[in-house]
Amino acid sequence: MNLNMFVFLCRKEREFKVSIKFASKADLHHLKEFLQGRQVDNPHETIQCLDVVLRSKPSNSYEAVGRSFFHRNFGSGKLDDGLDYWKGFYQSLRPTQMGLSLNIDISARAFIEPIYVSEFVFNYLNLGDRNSPLSEQDRIKVKRALKGVKVESTYLNYTKRFNIIGVSTESTESLMFTIDTSGAQISVSEYFRQHRSIELMYPRLPAIQSGIGRPIYIPMELCKIVEGQRYSRKLNGRQVTALLQATCERPANREGAIRKMVERNNYNHDELVNREFGIQIRPELMSVEARVLPAPLLKYHDSGKLKRVRPNEGQWNMMNKKMINGGKVDFWTCVNFSGCNDDVVERFISELVATCRSRGMEFRPRPLVPTCTKPSNQIEKSLRDIHSDCLKRRKQLQLLLIILPDETGSYGLIKRVCETELGIVSQCCQPKNILKSNNHQFLENVSLKINVKVGGRNTVLEKALCRKIPFVSDRPTIIFGADVTHPQPGDESSPSIAAVVASMDWPEVTKYRALVSAQGHMEEIIQDLCINEDSGMIREHLVAFYQNNKCFPHRLIFYRDGVSEGQFYQVLLYEVDAIRKACKELQPDYQPRITFVVVQKRHHTRLFPADHRNPKTADESGNILPGTVVDTKICHPNQFDFYLCSHAGIQGTSRPAHYHVLFDENHFSANGLQMLTYSLCYTYARCTRSVSIVPPAYYAHLAAFRARYYIKGGDLSYNGSAAAGPDGVMRERVREVRALPAIMDNVKDVMFYC
Repeated sequence: MNLNMFVFLCRKEREFKVSIKFASKADLHHLKEFLQGRQVDNPHETIQCLDVVLRSKPSNSYEAVGRSFFHRNFGSGKLDDGLDYWKGFYQSLRPTQMGLSLNIDISARAFIEPIYVSEFVFNYLNLGDRNSPLSEQDRIKVKRALKGVKVESTYLNYTKRFNIIGVSTESTESLMFTIDTSGAQISVSEYFRQHRSIELMYPRLPAIQSGIGRPIYIPMELCKIVEGQRYSRKLNGRQVTALLQATCERPANREGAIRKMVERNNYNHDELVNREFGIQIRPELMSVEARVLPAPLLKYHDSGKLKRVRPNEGQWNMMNKKMINGGKVDFWTCVNFSGCNDDVVERFISELVATCRSRGMEFRPRPLVPTCTKPSNQIEKSLRDIHSDCLKRRKQLQLLLIILPDETGSYGLIKRVCETELGIVSQCCQPKNILKSNNHQFLENVSLKINVKVGGRNTVLEKALCRKIPFVSDRPTIIFGADVTHPQPGDESSPSIAAVVASMDWPEVTKYRALVSAQGHMEEIIQDLCINEDSGMIREHLVAFYQNNKCFPHRLIFYRDGVSEGQFYQVLLYEVDAIRKACKELQPDYQPRITFVVVQKRHHTRLFPADHRNPKTADESGNILPGTVVDTKICHPNQFDFYLCSHAGIQGTSRPAHYHVLFDENHFSANGLQMLTYSLCYTYARCTRSVSIVPPAYYAHLAAFRARYYIKGGDLSYNGSAAAGPDGVMRERVREVRALPAIMDNVKDVMFYC
């Protein structure tokens, strides 16, 4: 490779002209009227202006990431692979019923360790041999990890900072450039030895590239990563665990940390905040009134010793109970892709079948075709062979038990082949769980998942059977859950995946059918709710509901997950309109009443009991009790929203879900919607615990996450060409997304995603 130039040139001083123009005036009267409920429009600009004032000092003192601020002095630790975590705090000014409130919470974020780039590469790739060249696969990994990272050179007489835009394809000992007008060639490593008197320790590493137009290449060991740069790509499992542990504090400790953070920030002695803008911040946490909703009564089958149970602190178990509707499994088999021996596998199968039968399922003891062990490098072929063997017996396999390979990475392939090509419902198990003896709880949990995957129900609300659930039991009602998942950080081309689930079994509302679709990269609005008069996710669900209940629903309750406050009305206007169109295209006069509720889990509101030791308001961990609901003071000044903690705190501090009603033609009372939402949280199929968000929203998330496996190994990125704009940046002309592989009908009709 020939390079014209790779050394730095000192730039001349440049002169800039700055123009300041008047944009708008903050209307404090409008803000006051809004907070007092006399004005509907949210004065975003005024609140943003005040927020900028409050963020001014932290922005100059700490590393700002979104609405959070981080610094090593708040606490830090290792995440390994060249990363650290820094602790910090989240800060946001919010309009509430009690006026403007400052939302503060502790936070943690991954940062790139401020070390030499060469050391980062060795840590990131976990390289033991530092003298061998990088493989092409490793070089690409490093290139992705380092792109955009700011570094500073250490070999010059002055500090030079620049951003990394790439990594050379050749090592510094092989990378050649023209040194003078004579055309003489020299390698990067030899140049530094001759002209800088620097003997490179790692000449087999590639060089980092900076500069636009004419490339500049510098050895990795001569550049140091600038401190305070957040790592924006996806963390691995170990790093996620370490980061969660950094902020996983019991409620009393977290509350204390928040108080200390407010004290440290000392807003009322900030000259800009207090003296120039006259803003006063109360240093105490706000006290709010809360109610604790009663847990619902759950119904199990009459043949069990216990026919009903009222959960205690959000949990119960399956002892002496049988599933309300046990599924039927006549045709099944098992394939083992792991290193577990046949005796271990047979023991596990026997125990699992016995557990399913003891809980009320009709499960034939012997498999349709003999269980088998197959090599982990022939997964797809093995699945097709098993499917063919079953078809030869003229039987459709109802369940395939799969023991996963010892190495990770095959789960997505298995689900894609089974669900989109063969029409097989599968249950995967990790080898480590198979090897455990007396693993009773694991077998119980797997039996719950299997039952709903073959069309059964685990439990239902007693009030559902008695037709006593307000706003649901009196007339046919369908409950939707919807979510959109986006590609992981760093992925700039993969589509976003939308999922919509809907209840099929009125009045029980426990069976949820799922539909998925691919849409534009990072697109939040669900595009396929209504496509045309013959297709769309809403239409398909309504038709399926009609086939199951012999009528269309009179009432639609739509729980929408994953929407930020800034997208509320955009999503509301488009998606409610799409629901309306889908209904009208079924029947011109079909207009069911719609309630549209946004579910938010990613927020920073924390609720602490006034007395962490009072059993009437706190559990053993010091968290608020399941069923705690707050709908005053900290809620929106003039809209219908509430915070509901529907789960028991297992570790750390419980985070309540925030439910925001954007549209309500069913005229729910606050208590009615809160009780319905909380009761539904006890119907989640995969465990005997109440969950943190309403199950249809949870199921939509699971379905969307599952659908992403369908595109692994395939290419569902945009179909279209790219062209350079006037600024030289490549832009896509066509942003068309290929459809996901279709889920087979027999799979789609059950809760395959559980």
